[in-house]
Amino acid sequence: MSKTNIRGRRLTKKHKMSFAAVATVGAAAVAATLVPGGAGNTGTAEAAVAPVALTQVLDAQTKAAQGSLAAQQAVAAQRAQDAAAAAKAKAAAAAKKAREAEAASRAAARKPVFANNLDGWIKEALFIMKKEGIPGTYAGIHKNVMRESSGNPLAINNWDINAKNGVPSKGLLQVIYPTFKAYHVPGTKFDQYDPVANIVAACNYAADRYGTIDNVNSAY
Repeated sequence: MSKTNIRGRRLTKKHKMSFAAVATVGAAAVAATLVPGGAGNTGTAEAAVAPVALTQVLDAQTKAAQGSLAAQQAVAAQRAQDAAAAAKAKAAAAAKKAREAEAASRAAARKPVFANNLDGWIKEALFIMKKEGIPGTYAGIHKNVMRESSGNPLAINNWDINAKNGVPSKGLLQVIYPTFKAYHVPGTKFDQYDPVANIVAACNYAADRYGTIDNVNSAY
């Protein structure tokens, strides 16, 4: 038997079945090695991939939420800063306005002292007229005073038509009582003979009828 060539021997059925089993096992091993997604590895692969993908999604969502929150906080902070600046500016403007009003009030309260003569009466009348918005100049008042009364605050006209009607012209600018009453300026004495009250009332009337006492050059 040792002399016989094995290639010349015939394979029995048992031999063929043994060789087929070995081949099948080898092929299966190779297939399992080459195909990672095979039936034997499916659960493990999916279990490894799923946590990684979920973590990445959660990280992305967290970063997006943090970014949105940061943006909202920045907007809120800017709005608060703008509101504070606006409130500060408003408070400063109100304080400035209050200071100006107080200064104007003090200036108005400090009434100048005027001489008790024709020059002083005209200047005091002009001071009041300026506050009341009544037009007129020193020259315009002075020329009419000199024509009407020669500067005498107690002058009275007892001979013209007004006197005959019972309302004689009186004072520096010879104003009749109805005119004085209608054009009297509050803050001055209600007295036709008071030089300042007389001038202011007469200039108020002249402004209404002629535009200004400066336009009056004769009896008015």
